[in-house]
Amino acid sequence: MGSVSARRLAKELREIQSEGCPVGITLVDASDFSKWLFTIEVMGNSQYQGEAYTLQFRFDAQYPISSPAVQFVVTDGKEAPVHPHVYSNGHICASILGSEWSPVLSVIAVCVTLQSMLASCKKKERPADNDRYVRTAPDNPKKTLFHYDDDT
Repeated sequence: MGSVSARRLAKELREIQSEGCPVGITLVDASDFSKWLFTIEVMGNSQYQGEAYTLQFRFDAQYPISSPAVQFVVTDGKEAPVHPHVYSNGHICASILGSEWSPVLSVIAVCVTLQSMLASCKKKERPADNDRYVRTAPDNPKKTLFHYDDDT
């Protein structure tokens, strides 16, 4: 882990510990600076009301210059949310995690953005190319060159 990366993650962790997380977001594990886990739950009336999902953040030595690898955790009994931008293996097609990443964004900002993405979903469905993508997807979603479509 690079020193800039470690300093930045230590700062973000201190802020989370002192200020807490926004409603519906819970830090589950941040025992080291390579991987953090959060749960996110959409608050209010939405397609995902009452559902909670685990998000995994993996950091490389270039964080925050380079985005974290973020995905929903998929294990026995735990699925990724059914959403047009979330593959069944937990990979997320969101420009904020790719071409529109900015070092000013924080882990909490990413959690809030993904919480909002779920809250605004009108129809629970998988991406059209889900089966093909999942068969050929790399372990790290950052190795995928997603094509970002504007939902409007």
